[in-house]
Amino acid sequence: MADKKRVRFCDINPVTYAISVKKEIAKRHIENARSSERFATARCEEKLPVVLSHKSNILIKTGKGVDPVLQRNKVVNLKIASEPMNGLVIHPGETFSFFKLTGKITPKKGYKAGRVIQGGKLVPDVGGGLCNLANTIHLLVLDSPLDVTEFHTHSDALAPDHGKRVPMSAGTSVGYNYVDFRFKNNTDQDFQLLIWFDEERMYGELRCEKEIPLAYEIVEEDHHFEKEGEDYYRVSKIYRDVKDKSTGAFVRRDLIWDNRSKVMFDPSEIPADQIRE
Repeated sequence: MADKKRVRFCDINPVTYAISVKKEIAKRHIENARSSERFATARCEEKLPVVLSHKSNILIKTGKGVDPVLQRNKVVNLKIASEPMNGLVIHPGETFSFFKLTGKITPKKGYKAGRVIQGGKLVPDVGGGLCNLANTIHLLVLDSPLDVTEFHTHSDALAPDHGKRVPMSAGTSVGYNYVDFRFKNNTDQDFQLLIWFDEERMYGELRCEKEIPLAYEIVEEDHHFEKEGEDYYRVSKIYRDVKDKSTGAFVRRDLIWDNRSKVMFDPSEIPADQIRE
């Protein structure tokens, strides 16, 4: 008789899941208290002179099964969470921590129910949509010599692609406070993060004091979709190529993500020519 698959404590029921979450949150608080890390907290209205990277993305996603109310709530959440990050200066030796800046995500702070992934499904929960902000910051950092020290993934197929496919358009996961996104400034100069909004888009910018001698490019290879049982998955390998700016000489290639993401949108919206049997 085959052995039964072991069920994790957190997966038994909603109560055990909540207990597990509280345990992980407490563990991270203890780790932070014992840590010697210096976290970035200072903001400056004056902008650093060199624009290193600029990103933007559409705020309101559309498609079959996408709840417009949760999309509007997401925008509220993004604006609240981004406030302590806009103008943030990361000095040499300092670490950026998403949740050190936002603190606890609660309705008291104005956060609303947005889309989150729990148990492999999209469900509404307070603070949903903050992964959108973390992913934008992650993309900015990948265009720089800053070192990512904590990165978690979720599905990179939350919504259909509109227009040209953008590698890592989603996929960076955050959840208070133990599923954090962090990077460290191991360089000899200051970096500055800027986040702002208009009616349709969220914008992110990474600035620094002086020019960087290297250029960075995100490259995706073998992008396609695969069906497994009743589910579909986005499959690809995502790399960061580093080159010398002055000569164009190749320096190195870093694997960012060996991507196999469950499709969270209606599979009928997957282009037929991108499905591999």
